[in-house]
Amino acid sequence: MGIPIVLDPVEAGATQLRTRSAHRLLNELSVAIVRGNVAEITALAGLDARIRGVESIDSTGDAAAVASEFAKQFGCAAAVTGPVDVVTDGMRLMRVANGHPMMATVTGTGCMATSVVAACADVERDSITATTAALVAYGLAGQIAAQRAQGPGTFQIYLYDALAGLTDDVLRAGVRIEG
Repeated sequence: MGIPIVLDPVEAGATQLRTRSAHRLLNELSVAIVRGNVAEITALAGLDARIRGVESIDSTGDAAAVASEFAKQFGCAAAVTGPVDVVTDGMRLMRVANGHPMMATVTGTGCMATSVVAACADVERDSITATTAALVAYGLAGQIAAQRAQGPGTFQIYLYDALAGLTDDVLRAGVRIEG
């Protein structure tokens, strides 16, 4: 139907079932974008990674190299989110420096990032452009939320509000992309 498929391989690498399930989806569907942490993407690329639950502990190599290898292997855009997000299709590479450390303190922020990526992918068919724009917007919302938050609980509430309140002017003023 022309709807881009965005995959969030939650806990791939943590269990054989999750890793096999993600590989099956990648091999049987036409996945446009995969968004995960460095350990999830590393594990799916067949490289050494350590993961505990949804948390990346470490991996071999840097995020850009891992994402590039993964994107080439599976023919899709790869987004590795972390302190600096990496977006690549194996040829083009973007780094998004928007975000805030508090984003890592709230369960579900990765899943929410994937949802924002999917929304952008529905209106922008270039996967790199869509993913980069989504991660800029989401990271910028995190920066705005952190200015008001007093901890993880209020951060989550302010993150939703900040994302809903983003304007073109705020996005243009706050974008931090290297590419």
